[in-house]
Amino acid sequence: MAEICVGHGFDVHELVAERRLILGGIEIAFEKGLAGHSDADVLTHAIMDALLGAAGLGDIGLHFPPTDVRFADADSTDLLARVMEKITAAGCVRVVNVDVTVMAERPKLKPHIPAMRERLAPIIGLDVKRLNIKATTTEKLGFVGREEGIAASAVCLIELVD
Repeated sequence: MAEICVGHGFDVHELVAERRLILGGIEIAFEKGLAGHSDADVLTHAIMDALLGAAGLGDIGLHFPPTDVRFADADSTDLLARVMEKITAAGCVRVVNVDVTVMAERPKLKPHIPAMRERLAPIIGLDVKRLNIKATTTEKLGFVGREEGIAASAVCLIELVD
């Protein structure tokens, strides 16, 4: 008998000079990028945490610790593929859907959302229409509004069997 499980993920990284900006597995032209041990793709990290949470497998820090040199500058889409292997091994038979919100004052992300969905959906095993990505600002409030960082929040629904 399949069981439906919900997962939630959240990630934030600081914007810094001399780093590429990778979001949703694609590079976006911008004067800053996100600081982190891997490529710091907050959007993909939030999805990974949501999937791991739904499967009861902890979070990405447990599986890909920032102290582990093997993950230095890692491509987060490769890590997402590994997360899919982990949740499948834990009994996930299907990811039903994923919904993500990215919070960034700049750059404007709307033009990049279709490419992000096309890049990530096959890795998750989803039809593109079941991966929803939204972008919002924080109306110049907080660290996102001051353009100090970018945050992302994700929710997913998966089917598990014991």
